[in-house]
Amino acid sequence: MAVWALGINHTTAPLDLRGRFAFALDQIAPTLQGLRQSLGGSQRHPQIETAIISTCNRTEIYCAGQQAAVDHTLGWLAQSGGVSPALLRSHSYTLEDGLVARHAFRVASGLDSMVLGEAQILGQMKDAVRAAETAGALGTTLNQLFQRSFAVAKEVRTSTEIGAHSISMAAAAVRLASQLFEDLSDIRVLFVGAGEMIELAATHFAARNPKAIAIANRTLERGEKLATRFGGEVMRLADLPERLHEFDAVISCTASSLPIIGLGAVERALKKRRHRPMFMVDLAVPRDIEPEVKALQDIYLYTVDDLATVVQTAQASRQAAVAQAEAIIDAGVQSFMHWMDLRSPAAGAASGAAVVPLIQQLNAQADEWRAAEIARAKKLLAKGEDLDAVLEALSRGLTQKMLHGTMAELRAGDAEARAQTAQTVSRLFLRSQTKSSL
Repeated sequence: MAVWALGINHTTAPLDLRGRFAFALDQIAPTLQGLRQSLGGSQRHPQIETAIISTCNRTEIYCAGQQAAVDHTLGWLAQSGGVSPALLRSHSYTLEDGLVARHAFRVASGLDSMVLGEAQILGQMKDAVRAAETAGALGTTLNQLFQRSFAVAKEVRTSTEIGAHSISMAAAAVRLASQLFEDLSDIRVLFVGAGEMIELAATHFAARNPKAIAIANRTLERGEKLATRFGGEVMRLADLPERLHEFDAVISCTASSLPIIGLGAVERALKKRRHRPMFMVDLAVPRDIEPEVKALQDIYLYTVDDLATVVQTAQASRQAAVAQAEAIIDAGVQSFMHWMDLRSPAAGAASGAAVVPLIQQLNAQADEWRAAEIARAKKLLAKGEDLDAVLEALSRGLTQKMLHGTMAELRAGDAEARAQTAQTVSRLFLRSQTKSSL
């Protein structure tokens, strides 16, 4: 079984290119079906497993199949984003086998994030896995990969201080706003959207007690819940252009595929404000605010990439935690690769038989012996035999069946063969005695 991954993130691709490959959660299922059909259509990957993680900072495709198809996956993703494979390749990274596990574990643990140690990515990965499961695209291999990713992330979070002193995107936005405005309690803040990122941003701004908070969202019901929580008002997204001038700070993060705040709307808002400065943060990928807005005088517009320098503070104090986290990840990678090896043909075995089928055969044989002895015991009980005697016979019968082949091997072959067999038998059957003698 081969495992491979393809991705772009905030370190490899600019914001606008990442925006071409951003998938909303409700788009994941049909997108995965399209990828699986594309790969399966080659008849080289009939049982492909796929998952897609898409956030504002990254889009990553994880696959598992009998044979790696990195180039095919890259070509499919390039086509879906409307770019050439060469352009995508120049801004992407591809990984296979153990490197896939290491990367997934680092992502889940917050080591590959713009905000070192941030915990939000773990929830986003879990959402992506649930979406893949719902789409029927997740098989045994990727399920193991992600479940182990979550376990490693939990150990990193509980065993290290990787999350200590981290500055979130929302906190960075507040910090930048405080550099522009003398007192945040004198400003009016508009939040566009009602998702998790906006909720985090609203929480940080609300702690500074701004003069007013408003939530603009496509659906009023969800916006009202957030507005009620922070003592603000809710407004329709359609009303935003006419009311934009009322707000000193605008933080936007929606799943829209096109900008919802255009250059013209901001120009009109500035005119009504008599060019009093506006602070704007676009946390969305693709963009919510047209990039030309940044060139306007009296507008201070920041994107997720612009916030990168702000969130990189306090790195040195966390280097020890990073080293601890990497050690935990190393152990997790070794464990996952060992699991993968058990599912592959045993290296060097003359028969080339796989370990997993052998385990299945052993279980089947044991079940057959057990069923035979239970049937024999039931017959004896039906005849009125003593219960203790029947149980004794059952246990003796099972023991003899299980040891018959081993005893025969110990008596067969030359002295050297018997010695090797004896060592193997001791390791398999006499573990407790061996440990107690150490």
